[in-house]
Amino acid sequence: MQTTLKSAVTFEGTGLHTGLPARMTLRPAAAEYGVWFHRTDVGDCDALIPATWDAVERSALCTRIANADGVTVSTIEHVMAAIAGTGLNNVVVEIDGPEVPILDGSAAPFVNGILARGLRRQTAPLRTLQVLETVEVREGAAFARLSPATSLEIDFAIEFPDSAIGHQHKSLNMANGTFVHELCDSRTFCRQIDVDQMHAQGLALGGAPGVNAVVFDGDKVLSPGGLRHTDEPVRHKMLDALGDLALAGAPLLARYEGHRAGHAMTNALLRKLFATPGAIRWVECSSAMAARLPGAGLTRHDAPARVS
Repeated sequence: MQTTLKSAVTFEGTGLHTGLPARMTLRPAAAEYGVWFHRTDVGDCDALIPATWDAVERSALCTRIANADGVTVSTIEHVMAAIAGTGLNNVVVEIDGPEVPILDGSAAPFVNGILARGLRRQTAPLRTLQVLETVEVREGAAFARLSPATSLEIDFAIEFPDSAIGHQHKSLNMANGTFVHELCDSRTFCRQIDVDQMHAQGLALGGAPGVNAVVFDGDKVLSPGGLRHTDEPVRHKMLDALGDLALAGAPLLARYEGHRAGHAMTNALLRKLFATPGAIRWVECSSAMAARLPGAGLTRHDAPARVS
């Protein structure tokens, strides 16, 4: 069965890149509605934007979606990961600005809010997208790949010159609440040199190292309090991947492999998947399939511990 929220939940904060304040509310939606963003501050044109792969605009630092009227919402990946990772299918995301609030830099606040409200089952059957053939995109040493699997698996590897990050690799099956238990509290991260460059370009205006991002400089972790996980960077990359894959429009039954991949590459992978004849099919979920989806079996007691 499809699901929606039992009641609305609101989040307030500033955007990581714009520094603009935003109030965002997740509201219940009817069966078959899917996930849509609604810019409540827009009144002279279409304010609704679908959370789908074909609405994504190319952006180097985050995932940004746009509609035909040019209305956009950026940095949607963390809330989309929370939506997918808790098994929420139908929701309206109301927001009064152009960027989702960054909060603590992870998806944990969104997960906590969703699980606290709880999900309501709807009568419509749940459908998944089953990957039937392997598809891949490459750019230099980086690649992203989707291949057939019976549940959603994410395998990710990163490589950074800063020794505090270095090479990290992790592989997880997203079934049985793995996203909530293993990934959702991992924060976005950056290198000090990148922070300096972004500030020079007028970006990352809402960033607060140690509050909503982990900052690395060589062999040092500059953020007060250190890391939540020794491999927090690769966990966050997996979090991002889940949020970007959620733009497929339904839960995926596939194995995702990313090596040095980012938002743009994952979107390019989805575009290739949907453009490849015979690579994917819609499947109505059996009870056995539903039990293998990321949000299956979660309750409010699975909410991650609140962290400073």
